[in-house]
Amino acid sequence: MTKVPPKLPPRSGLPPHEREKLNTVETQEWLDSLAYVFANAGDDRAAQLLEDLDHYAYFHGAPIQFKQNTPYINTIDADQQPEYPGNLELERKIRNAIRWNAVAMVVKANKKSDGIGGHLSTYASSAELLEVGFNHFFRGHGAGPDRDLIFFQGHASPGVYARSFLEGRFGEGDLNRFRRELSKDGPGLSSYPHPWLMPSYWEFPTVSMGLGPIQAIYQARYIKYLENRGLKPKGNAKVWAFLGDGEMDEPQSIGALRFAAYENLDNIVFVLNANLQRLDGPVRANSKVIQEFEALFRGAGWNVIKVVWDSKWDELLRKDYNGTIVKRFEALVDGESQRYAAFGGKELREKFFNTPELRALIEGWTDADLELLNRGGHDIHKIYAAYASAVKHEGSPTVIIARTVKGYGLGETAQARNVAHQVKKLEFDALKNLRDLLELPLTDEQVERLDFYNPGPDSAEIKYMLERRAELGGFVPERQVNYPHPTVPTGEFYEEFAAGSKGRTVSTTMAAVQIMSKLLRDKEIGKLIVPIVPDEARTFGMDALVPRIGIYSPRGQTYQPVDFGSLMAYKEAKDGQMLEEGITEDGAMASWIAAATSYANHGVPTIPFYVFYSMFGMQRIGDLVWAAADQRARGFLFGATAGRTTLAGEGLQHQDGNSLLQAYVVPNLKVYDPAFAYELAVIVEAGIQRMYVDGMDEFYYVTLDNENEVQPAMPNDGRTHQEIHDGILKGMYRFQRSENTKAKLKAQILASGPAMGAAQEAVGMLETYGVAADIWSVTSYKELHQDALAVQRHNMLHPTEEPRVPYVAQQLSKENAPGVLISVSDYVKLGADGLNGHLERKLWTLGTDGFGRSEAREELRDFFEVDARYVTLATLYALQRDGKVKGDVVARAIAELGIDPERVAPVLR
Repeated sequence: MTKVPPKLPPRSGLPPHEREKLNTVETQEWLDSLAYVFANAGDDRAAQLLEDLDHYAYFHGAPIQFKQNTPYINTIDADQQPEYPGNLELERKIRNAIRWNAVAMVVKANKKSDGIGGHLSTYASSAELLEVGFNHFFRGHGAGPDRDLIFFQGHASPGVYARSFLEGRFGEGDLNRFRRELSKDGPGLSSYPHPWLMPSYWEFPTVSMGLGPIQAIYQARYIKYLENRGLKPKGNAKVWAFLGDGEMDEPQSIGALRFAAYENLDNIVFVLNANLQRLDGPVRANSKVIQEFEALFRGAGWNVIKVVWDSKWDELLRKDYNGTIVKRFEALVDGESQRYAAFGGKELREKFFNTPELRALIEGWTDADLELLNRGGHDIHKIYAAYASAVKHEGSPTVIIARTVKGYGLGETAQARNVAHQVKKLEFDALKNLRDLLELPLTDEQVERLDFYNPGPDSAEIKYMLERRAELGGFVPERQVNYPHPTVPTGEFYEEFAAGSKGRTVSTTMAAVQIMSKLLRDKEIGKLIVPIVPDEARTFGMDALVPRIGIYSPRGQTYQPVDFGSLMAYKEAKDGQMLEEGITEDGAMASWIAAATSYANHGVPTIPFYVFYSMFGMQRIGDLVWAAADQRARGFLFGATAGRTTLAGEGLQHQDGNSLLQAYVVPNLKVYDPAFAYELAVIVEAGIQRMYVDGMDEFYYVTLDNENEVQPAMPNDGRTHQEIHDGILKGMYRFQRSENTKAKLKAQILASGPAMGAAQEAVGMLETYGVAADIWSVTSYKELHQDALAVQRHNMLHPTEEPRVPYVAQQLSKENAPGVLISVSDYVKLGADGLNGHLERKLWTLGTDGFGRSEAREELRDFFEVDARYVTLATLYALQRDGKVKGDVVARAIAELGIDPERVAPVLR
């Protein structure tokens, strides 16, 4: 570091006016010097010089304040803008037609069905942002490895539909059925982007706020993952995510920003539509939300491009030699800015240009001239410059923050008003004004009828649109499913699990890891298996996979791990197969979704296995699970350490007794709670076949427990393995028959997952009371219940036919399964209770309703009343209610079993 030169005489003794004069001269000399460097050595040298000065000043104690913000002006100077490559006039006409049709579609829908909903203002604010992309950047399927993935802002869907109408992808009938998907005239257009409802059109559901940003980031990372592993050709694909400024309040919107920078995801571009309004009012009325976002993204390591002011403002900036207008920009707050957008030129003149210096800049300007001073997000030249810069940028993710007006062009009803988001109707005069503003050749009668406008397939506008899309690789959005169906292992692959563990104690979690390990070695699909963990690989016994397949890292491994040389050494690699996401359930689930939709998005049918603490799964990532369902995701979710009594010592919130119910409500999510390793193997085998070969749009939630037990062999009692397979997949099968054929008292015990041990122990206890009990393994109450509901519906709709009998009722008929019915589960009782009403007799249920406790398994099962004693008691009580035993038998059992009849129920404790 250069030595500090001798100090000059202090200025403190100078008169104030002399001191100020000296400061001014000195500042100008520095600026002149910097200007010389700019002119002769260029921008990069000037930046390097400033950085050196900054370091020098910091080293010598200058109190330099760190700033995360740049001035409140456009990042790209007008002199640096590239020439716009498109036909300005044709693109303007196309935008105007789309704007009109988007409005007409929503207003017409609400006239036909008051309250059907829809949104006008979001697309009005983002039309230019989207159209520049559609015409010049968004690449379709024809671009091959360079195809872009686009997350559209959900509330802007009417504008996307309106564009597809002009492209010929939709007809007027389709637009007339906006939000009328059950119409007799044919399916309509879904309210928002929903791949489940429009499977050949939408790719990503985005309207559940915050889920789009985090999914977009992990989709971008997954592209890199596929490329680095050689599963996808390397290309220049971008992930574009269009977001609202109000949406950034959601934790998921910002939670993965640093991750994107750490992973050097220069293949993602966020376009933040900063129209300064949430649903009900300003986002940050007392400050500038754009500056806040800039600081947030810059601090996270993103490349930030601000598009704040349109080209008309450049005229004033060029005249402003003293920086007066930039200072006024800095003083502006969003609440004030909204007034100018709402009330126009007169308000701008009186309130913004409020000093003699500012008024001098607009001397000779009329209010009409001032009306032309717009926000940068509506200037296609500014937008194009930002997009062009973003797609060329390397090394870090990019966010474009574009300042727009919510409800732009919709007049006094909606433009920049707090109510803009809720406006779904426009009166006749407002519609006429909109037609005039858009310069459309529609008569008043056509306006009143809300006719759609299409210049026709032979018009210059439509030809231009189609030419642009053809050059960019085809229509967007468009979902195509075209992938090579993998050859999956046959039943022989899983035979070792059917044989049992042969005396070794193994948990179903360890069995799951063994299955994954075996799949990873398979020559056909091994490369397609994607193990995913948040930060629990060792907890779930998956650490043995790490040195074998490696943890994916775009940097590889630039260090020697502390366990180097050991068999279980920590290994990171550029072609690593495991995704270890850290302590972020949302991030890990977004990663799983990227892998689970790869068959459609990239034509690569990867098979993800996300293993997580079950309690930190469904209740934390529920919204993302629904997003996965909507996207027709395929893969496995493994809820490990499942059950409320298996995770000893963890306590109230960590013990899972409800994830099966939370998973139940997702329509295309199959839910299983296996007790044994061979059941798990059957479920995985069937799941891979159904999803990746048969092409079923479903995914699997499977619980795994951590209790080490001897794994039994698949029953060998005269039934074929296929019969057992079928029972496992349908939801239940008889696992064990009682050997006591002479007993008069009969019982059928239904057990699942970790509760199987209690059922088996209870069989011996019941023998002492003269009861012979069979055990049924219930692998899925959801499968049983769904089948029963389907049969019930069929019978109701076919009253003259012989009634069908649901599978569960067939299995538990009095002839096939005599005696009382008892179920025991490590989950809340409601899961099993759903079968009541579908059986010939009542099913008595035991479950773990209530908060968890920090205890050992034996005490937990006593506390929740699901151990063998309570199974025995419930069975005897059911027999009493059935008139088979006297009450004193039950009372004696309560005493002999050591049960306190006055104890408060666990759900209340």
